[in-house]
Amino acid sequence: MPRRPLIAGNWKMHKNHLEAIQLTQKTAWALAREDTDAVDVVVCPPFIGLRSVQTLIESDHLPLGFGAQNCHPEPQGAYTGEVSAPMLAKLGCSYVIVGHSERRQYFAETDELVNRKAKAVLEAGMQPIVCVGETLEQREAGDTETVVSGQVRGSLAGLPGDRVAGLVVAYEPVWAIGTGRAATSADAQETIALVRATVAELAGTGPAEAVRIQYGGSVKAANADELMAQPDIDGALVGGASLDADEFAAIVKAAAKHMGA
Repeated sequence: MPRRPLIAGNWKMHKNHLEAIQLTQKTAWALAREDTDAVDVVVCPPFIGLRSVQTLIESDHLPLGFGAQNCHPEPQGAYTGEVSAPMLAKLGCSYVIVGHSERRQYFAETDELVNRKAKAVLEAGMQPIVCVGETLEQREAGDTETVVSGQVRGSLAGLPGDRVAGLVVAYEPVWAIGTGRAATSADAQETIALVRATVAELAGTGPAEAVRIQYGGSVKAANADELMAQPDIDGALVGGASLDADEFAAIVKAAAKHMGA
């Protein structure tokens, strides 16, 4: 069976809960039914917008899933300001982004911590979107393969094959995030094929063929078609473009087009 693409919008630290409602409505209106039949579409607002987005999606039966941008690895405890995976699951979240490059960069998150978070998300019955990717300095030094494969191994360590098959990996070249400088489709395919090969070494061929691997890094309507045409790219983790409903819907359409090809 072909892997079903996942287009996830990471809104980062944008939109209060009222603006989140508006953007969710606009996004749902912009999507075509035939596209959402072929592609999983998810929005990931800030924590404060999750309840409002959940209520809207469920009450209006919108063709969207929703997820969180982060979680704490422990299920509960004295961790002021944190949100646990069971809390998000109870709210109805389907996905949680873990190990985003901004979390790694600004909050010093390690592969070990990302691994703990991924396990917590799976234990709570949700799908982690596990992010990996190299910086510009690492890429220019020729270290892309070492860095990315090492992040995959560290972030997925100790997970059985069936758990690996059910999660999502997002390859996000750090040098392309928010810079407007996207990797070429050939660059993205080459590194995502490396991610899949690394997963195969860790968990076996079956899980590697089943796991969905997204590309993230200045994905826009203008480059989505070329990216989604690549054999190992199973959707996108979309940042800035997800804040524009029409732009985001065009990326979904590109993924759906190649799903039916």
